Amino acid sequence: MKKDDLIQKWLRNELTNEEQAAFNTLEDASFLEEIIQEGQRFKADKHISIPSFESLNNRLSSKKAPQTNWLLVVSKIAAVFIIGLGIFYFFNTKQVNVFNTQYAESKTITLPDNSIVELNEFSHLEYNSNTWKKQRSLQLKGEAFFDVEKGMRFDVITKNGIISVLGTEFNVLDRDSIFKVSCYEGLVQVNYKNKITKLPVGKELSIIKGIEQKTSTILSQPKWLKNMSVFENVLLSQVVAELEQQYSIKAQLSIQNSDLKFTGAFTNNNLEKALKSITLPFNLSYEIKNKQRVIIWDEQQ
Repeated sequence: MKKDDLIQKWLRNELTNEEQAAFNTLEDASFLEEIIQEGQRFKADKHISIPSFESLNNRLSSKKAPQTNWLLVVSKIAAVFIIGLGIFYFFNTKQVNVFNTQYAESKTITLPDNSIVELNEFSHLEYNSNTWKKQRSLQLKGEAFFDVEKGMRFDVITKNGIISVLGTEFNVLDRDSIFKVSCYEGLVQVNYKNKITKLPVGKELSIIKGIEQKTSTILSQPKWLKNMSVFENVLLSQVVAELEQQYSIKAQLSIQNSDLKFTGAFTNNNLEKALKSITLPFNLSYEIKNKQRVIIWDEQQ
């Protein structure tokens, strides 16, 4: 049987056992098999349709040619598959940029519009660079400080709310039961459970365990950028929780008055000094059991 006839029957899956054996001896057999296998991996029914062999054969036969080159035909079909596959992956791959920080780690991130993000420890940030020019939007878990270039709307999406600005400096903390937004420049809009709150310079919105509070700040930037945690009239239990987060420890707080509120700060790079800053104002005692455990108690108990 002629080579062209053999390839034609192979394409229609009509080879007998003897003809299959003859086909396998062809120099181009392995190449043809590879093309078909590659084509079967790409589901192109929604992107491209390949004409039947009979239709293709009739079209080719209508042209004045002494002989049909089936290897060329199959190669062209393979080229269509490869081009289609490339287009499919090009338009369906999202360019998602992901950033994570671990204990005692921070990162400075420059966004496509030259806005700057300072990502605090134990935080996660991601955005799609392909759609950034049309929509300045990113997702945040944890804490970050933003210095946003002026332009169209800029959205920070967290599990608790959406913070929107056009160009400003602000800090977002969304961790556990604490959601806090602080405005250091410009105007910030916070959408929390479909309630819109606008924060001018020097204002903060804190939502802790569902309780909303709007306060003021005289700081020019969050203290964590300088390795400090700052609090104003915050429950001592929440201050201790932040201490646990910053130092990756477990703290046991044993006090009679659970309503004690702390105003002040503690350093994030020296546990001994941090404990003194928290306990001295309340005449509390503390003990560092090991690198992972701290006990704070009231001597009057």
